[in-house]
Amino acid sequence: MQNPADATIQSSHFWPAIHLEKLREVMRLDGNVTAPRLEHAAINAVAAVNQELRAWRQEREAEGYDTLADVPAEQINDESTYLQWYARAVYCFSRANLIERMRDYDTTKAGADSTDPLEQTVIALRRDARFAIRDILGVTHSTVALL
Repeated sequence: MQNPADATIQSSHFWPAIHLEKLREVMRLDGNVTAPRLEHAAINAVAAVNQELRAWRQEREAEGYDTLADVPAEQINDESTYLQWYARAVYCFSRANLIERMRDYDTTKAGADSTDPLEQTVIALRRDARFAIRDILGVTHSTVALL
């Protein structure tokens, strides 16, 4: 395991590294989330986001872009919005995963009742991650189903 202060998750050359201390800071994860648990959640989140963006990445690479940072995009604080959306998707999926795993098999009735607000948080985090992915893909946030 890397030094927690500079630990990163690096996937393929196209995607940016995810800095675990920044993820911890942005998502307000305290010391109860151990470094190994955070790393595990982040690896799974990176894998999920990368899988959803696989075809999009392949199209950008075919256009000649070597990294996500190379893909033309609006800049905010001198950083590509694609980089910001990618980090948001990974951060939100990571935190949702951690919250879901916080529940234990021996949760009491009172403890189970107190997880209801956490369920809403997980739903909101997963929605925010999906919105960030859809922003990268350039599609709307709405999903419409015919009944």
